[in-house]
Amino acid sequence: MPVHRGSQLRRVSPLDGLRRLAANHDGASAVEFAIIAPVFILMIVGVLAYGIYFGAANSVQQIAADAARTSIAGLSASERNTLVTAFIENNAGAYVFIDPDEVDFSIGDDTSDPNQYKVTVTYDASQLPIWVLPVPMPGKIISYTSTIRLGGS
Repeated sequence: MPVHRGSQLRRVSPLDGLRRLAANHDGASAVEFAIIAPVFILMIVGVLAYGIYFGAANSVQQIAADAARTSIAGLSASERNTLVTAFIENNAGAYVFIDPDEVDFSIGDDTSDPNQYKVTVTYDASQLPIWVLPVPMPGKIISYTSTIRLGGS
C-alpha cells in the first residue's frame, strides 16, 4: 500500500508495524511490574499472616510452659491446680496476639505418669485478622501441652 509523504511514495509492509512494536521498549517496565507485583504482594501478605500465626502459636506454647513451671510451687494436686488456673486467667492476656477470652486449658497430673504434671492450653485463633487473606493457613485452633516432673517425695 503506497503512502504519500510530501513528494515521496513509500511502500509499507505489514510487518513494519510489528518491527516498530518490537523495537519500542516504552512501557516494558510497567508490563513487567503488572506481572510481578501481584505475586510479590501475595508473598508479602503471606509472610505477614504466617508471622502473626506463629506469634500466636509461640504465645500459646509459652503460656503452657509458664503455667507448668508455676505448678512446681504447689504442694498438693489441688494447690497446683489453683496456682495454674490463677496464672493462666491472670496472665494470658499479656502474651502477644492472645485474647484471654479465647484461651481454654486442661490441667492435672498426667494419667500415664503420676510423677508428671500436665498443662494443655488451647487457643481459638479465629479472631486473628489473618483468616480473610487469600493465603492458605493452618488450623484455627492452636494447642500446646507442657509437662513438668513433680518434685518432693
